[in-house]
Amino acid sequence: MPIEEVINNNSEDNNNKVLKDSDNKDYVNDLRPKILKEYVGQTKVVDSLRTAIKASGARNEAMEHVLFHGPPGLGKTTLAHVIAKEKKSNLVVTSGPSLEKPADVVGLLSNLSEGDVLFIDEIHRISKGVEEYFYSAMEDFKVDFITGSGTFAKTLTFPINKFTLVGATTRVGMLSSPLRDRFGLTYHLDFYNLEELSSIIKRSSNILNVKINDMATKQIAMRSRGTPRIANRLLRRVRDYHQVNSKTDNIDDLVASKAMELEGVDQNGLDRLDRQYLLTLAKNYNGGPAGIEALAATLNEESQTLMDVVEPYLLKIGFIIRTPSGRKVTIDGLKYAGIQVRKSDDNQKRMF
Repeated sequence: MPIEEVINNNSEDNNNKVLKDSDNKDYVNDLRPKILKEYVGQTKVVDSLRTAIKASGARNEAMEHVLFHGPPGLGKTTLAHVIAKEKKSNLVVTSGPSLEKPADVVGLLSNLSEGDVLFIDEIHRISKGVEEYFYSAMEDFKVDFITGSGTFAKTLTFPINKFTLVGATTRVGMLSSPLRDRFGLTYHLDFYNLEELSSIIKRSSNILNVKINDMATKQIAMRSRGTPRIANRLLRRVRDYHQVNSKTDNIDDLVASKAMELEGVDQNGLDRLDRQYLLTLAKNYNGGPAGIEALAATLNEESQTLMDVVEPYLLKIGFIIRTPSGRKVTIDGLKYAGIQVRKSDDNQKRMF
């Protein structure tokens, strides 16, 4: 089958899998920053991106491919939109699981215009057979497509326009070395500090036309687990609670605290599942070590949910540790769970 026919046959399928920035109306109206100047936090990443964007613009060429990795909710997708906006380029959005067949990749890449930004979320979930088609596309801006089989097999080389691939992943270790090495810019996004989160909440409250004082802002920031996505979600819940239950014009710290208590979020930012995880590890498994599958079975949750959603922040704040033998609760984690600890004669921490 001619490659042009393959591309045409897959164009309609790709339209269902790809979202262009101009069609993404929700993005225009949400709380995400649109340009680098509006972006709060990740200072070194932003500075490096600003340099790369200006340099590629001065040379009038496509920017190098970019890989963002880190916990969910820290701004990987937002930065992809920002790069496209700063480059004045069209943004094409898709995800790893939606690229199922080589023809999907060929159709997607052939429809890119010169200088477009292709954003692939969850890029670690691209299958190995599909992934190989990105190698020549990223390096040489061409796609080698094999048609026929056996002695009738032949390779057709199809040139594509120069583009910038932006990949996002929460599990960078699952990316193969050949794919990872083809990204010229690789950035790790870390959790945000209290000051950065407060700035984000202030900015979002202005966009939402919500009046909030500094103490309430700090209350929300403290419970946001170092994650802007959670900060904005909690701000919306506080806004709803204030609108229904308060007669004051401004949101104060008392209203903010009550709203988040209603959501089940404590002052450390831990929710019901986080607390269950800690208590289960501390009590059912005597503080650990315990395997993730055993914990998942006890909590009746998916192990992937615990690894991707619960554990990163508990590790960050030092409530648990990962060891070769399994997960363990730290002294701080035991204290949070309300379990007394003492030093034994062999200088080991033990629970009463």
